[in-house]
Amino acid sequence: MPLQNRVTPTGDIIATPHRGMFTGNRGIIHDPVTKRLLTRRWVSQAWLTCVCEFRGRRREVMGGRSWTELFFLDEATAFAAGHRPCFFCRRDDANRFCAAWEQGNGVTNVLARDIDAVLHRERLDGGRKRLHACTMPEEELPDGAMVQEGAESYLIVQGRALSWWPDGYREAPNAIKDAMLLTPPSTLRAFSAGYRPVLHPSAVE
Repeated sequence: MPLQNRVTPTGDIIATPHRGMFTGNRGIIHDPVTKRLLTRRWVSQAWLTCVCEFRGRRREVMGGRSWTELFFLDEATAFAAGHRPCFFCRRDDANRFCAAWEQGNGVTNVLARDIDAVLHRERLDGGRKRLHACTMPEEELPDGAMVQEGAESYLIVQGRALSWWPDGYREAPNAIKDAMLLTPPSTLRAFSAGYRPVLHPSAVE
């Protein structure tokens, strides 16, 4: 049975055999003996997105108590859930994101913890995912933005919506209407300022 460690665009953590392109964490939220999640879904405001391979290091997934390995289809999914690039294993990407985040949000000299504090307010409504009103038509959203309509999540690429699935993206069967924004607004502004999230190959085929 696959472990419950795959993050959806809504921030939920599900069990699926499809691993994804990125890993990351929200702190220690599992029992290393049973390799099952605890009731809490985060213990830190630093929700990170990391590379799956780094300097040849290997980890036993959910085998220790350093952090709980979570996995994402791609970086757009991680951003939608409220994560941001890790400054340790993805320093160049993190610096690019920070620069775009500053430009898009009209601030300077922010620290990682400053971004985390804003993202924490934007990604959660109590214990649930916070949805935001779209401030522009879906077709004008920057590439990598994700929206929610009903129970379905969609990625926006070149003005078109693609349905999110654990194994990749598919053409949306119907036009979406009145969708809510999943990607935190401050992250969306970083996209508009030039940051380009890494997308699953199925989104650009």
